[in-house]
Amino acid sequence: MTQTVAPLPQHRIGEVARQSGVSAANIRYYEKEGLLTPGAREDNSYRLYSADDVHRLRFIRLCRAMDMSLDEVRTLLALDWNRKADCEAARDTLDQHLQHVRSRLAELQALEADLLALRGRCDGSDAHCHIIEALHERADAQPAAANGTGVGKRHV
Repeated sequence: MTQTVAPLPQHRIGEVARQSGVSAANIRYYEKEGLLTPGAREDNSYRLYSADDVHRLRFIRLCRAMDMSLDEVRTLLALDWNRKADCEAARDTLDQHLQHVRSRLAELQALEADLLALRGRCDGSDAHCHIIEALHERADAQPAAANGTGVGKRHV
């Protein structure tokens, strides 16, 4: 009976960043967020990572490129592809994300229509710009944001 041994950590963070396409800063952030186990330390305090860590970072990068939240990525990372219940959980996670994407798509289509209408207000032939005028009018009509940021809530 052979026993599988986990690959030894052998790559420094810069090499792992290059191999995975994830910056060293993001690797540290994913460690902090619990998406990646912190790298083992050499005697000189350099972090070391394994080939499995590189794969995990590529997986995270792929999910993030699909606009998945850290919680969605965390859920998918915790699943085992050999268990039927985990397959259902992955499908549920993807369905929820798809619902978010569809909602965001509708928001973007409404934004596009709004921007086109705004663009149509000015052809550059008047003495002043009606686009800038309309933006100033909208800014004055905006209520103060409850949280003080004035920025809409984002998914990630």
